[in-house]
Amino acid sequence: MSDDTPTPKAGWLERISAFLLREPEDREQLIELLRSAYERQLLDSDALSMIEGVLQVSEMQARDIMIPRAQMDMIDVAEAPDKFVPLVIQTNHSRFPVFEGDRDHVIGILLAKDLLRFYAGEEEFSVRDMLRPAVFIPEAKRLNVLLKDFRANRNHMAMVVDEYGGVAGLVTIEDVLEQIVGDIEDEYDFDETADDIIADQAGAWRVKATTELTHFDTTFGTHYAAEGPDTVGGLVLSRLGRLPKRGEQLALDDLSVKVLRADSRRLHLLLVEKKTSAQ
Repeated sequence: MSDDTPTPKAGWLERISAFLLREPEDREQLIELLRSAYERQLLDSDALSMIEGVLQVSEMQARDIMIPRAQMDMIDVAEAPDKFVPLVIQTNHSRFPVFEGDRDHVIGILLAKDLLRFYAGEEEFSVRDMLRPAVFIPEAKRLNVLLKDFRANRNHMAMVVDEYGGVAGLVTIEDVLEQIVGDIEDEYDFDETADDIIADQAGAWRVKATTELTHFDTTFGTHYAAEGPDTVGGLVLSRLGRLPKRGEQLALDDLSVKVLRADSRRLHLLLVEKKTSAQ
């Protein structure tokens, strides 16, 4: 055998290098090249998703992903701990904005772990003394800049304020990272106007979590609509009893379901495959 025979790794690098030598003229062409590389199996789906996520984050602003003020879980500094602890337990957040007087006057951030001092029986426990400084950012702050600030200052949460200084919402470092590591490719292939169930490859389908179970049953010959939930996402949540993370799998009779995209609040996209006899 010749010593010049390329290794599989070298062949892969040569193919992707040659492919990317087609220099794109703009961002759209770059995305097309990346997606074409994925179709040619030069990139896997995870790599493609993260690259697209990074490109998207550089164009998004805090207002695009913030949790709106109406949905924020906040604590009134005037409340006794035994009044707001049920909220802390129910929401399972690690950080809570604390306000004084009204919800526009955020005076700091309370870490849930600091409540251990309250349970330890600290005699003069004071929520105000436990507060960490709150960070305030404008709605128009770009996410790539915000992520850099989060990392540099070791912050995990920022309050988003409007042009009048009022609290418009909040954003966390997890919210920003989810834009990168989430399965963002579905924004190109699987948008809101597309069908809820699309064949992805032989024996596999990408299914929106919002797909009605009646539609799912018709497609796969199942009978889950009678179980109670209205959507496929609801069925997955009821079977697991919790919100699954990206990459988790579960079995639904002769179907294998993998979570392709999920964030800290809901499911977005699933991959459904019919099990083979070997499985």
